[in-house]
Amino acid sequence: MGDYTREIRKLIGNRLFILVGSTIIVKDHEEKILLQHRSDTLEWGLPGGAMEPGESLEETAKRELFEETGLIAEKYKHIDTLSGKELYYKYPNGDEVYNVIALFIASEISGELKANDDESLDLRFFSKEEIPNNLDERARIIIEKHLR
Repeated sequence: MGDYTREIRKLIGNRLFILVGSTIIVKDHEEKILLQHRSDTLEWGLPGGAMEPGESLEETAKRELFEETGLIAEKYKHIDTLSGKELYYKYPNGDEVYNVIALFIASEISGELKANDDESLDLRFFSKEEIPNNLDERARIIIEKHLR
């Protein structure tokens, strides 16, 4: 959780709020999709996270990709913005959000794949047929809409 989100949570507790952020699709040379096994939900999801004050959505994508995976992308292509009631989420700790997600496809990837923060239990590339059953609902929506 970023500093800004942490500050807001101190003020509002678990109450519902709108959380704007970026999610990044990364594919390897075999077109496998990078997924992150999240420590907070124990589900697999796509790398991404909340925007910090002053950031653009692309800057958020760049920061989150590096923080969560150790990877750097030279190019980011915005392919969708998702919002609405299907993006409501209640975290295991009771925090409630409606997500607004700017979706990017990253390319020209460099760096060493490694979990750089405490949000990731594992990072792994999956073919479409291998995607785990315990997939985060937001990631499921994105994968079904853009990668199937």
